[in-house]
Amino acid sequence: MAELYDEKLFADPPPPEECPICMQILPYDSRQVSFNSCCGKTICNGCIYDMNMSEGKDICAFCRTPPAESMEDTIKRIKKQIEAGNGEACNMLACYCAEGINGMPQDYQKANELLLKGGELGCADAYHNLSVSYEQGRGVAIDKKKALHFYELAAMGGHVVARYNLGYFEGQAGNDQRAMKHYIIAAKAGDKTAFDNIKRVFMECPGLLVTKDEFECILRVYHERQKDMKSDARDRYEEFNKLANTLEQHSII
Repeated sequence: MAELYDEKLFADPPPPEECPICMQILPYDSRQVSFNSCCGKTICNGCIYDMNMSEGKDICAFCRTPPAESMEDTIKRIKKQIEAGNGEACNMLACYCAEGINGMPQDYQKANELLLKGGELGCADAYHNLSVSYEQGRGVAIDKKKALHFYELAAMGGHVVARYNLGYFEGQAGNDQRAMKHYIIAAKAGDKTAFDNIKRVFMECPGLLVTKDEFECILRVYHERQKDMKSDARDRYEEFNKLANTLEQHSII
């Protein structure tokens, strides 16, 4: 049973999700994408930025729906998406409940229930966040085994950060070969920290855990995935975001 589980755990992850507008692979960094409660789509911020600039108004880049008039309306939209079986909507509302923001009272238990439901509906982010709840004791007793279990479910669902975390945990436990397997999967998905760890091990101990041919393959796939997640629109958004943050830091209150 353990061998069968490991075969599933270390199998190639599902194909990465694409932005429904530009059809490029979505960045796995949650700060570079946005979930739209109107249509239930996760869209890269580059496409959203370009739409807002071209239209001169704030509308959904996918369904062109105007933004909700109030946070109460936004919550209604999210709940409607949950009723339709949208796991990302479960994850979004769970974040509101955990933080006690956007009109939702802070309720870790409700948040964790939503995260479990979101994960079961196919949202790897939800499983990852549920792992954090068990790791940190947010609304539940600290349980490292359950945290590890949900990290594994998230990783098998294609969550890159969860995959890296598994590598870190295995490394801390002295299971270097298992850690390297996780890092390789994460690096091939474009994770820089995982790739840097592999590179360090290869440079210090060539051939010990990674052969020269394996490293060259990982390097090639890593750069290809990094390239696949880049676009001119996303670069424009990043520049705009940096400028906005700089102006905010230097604003006079």
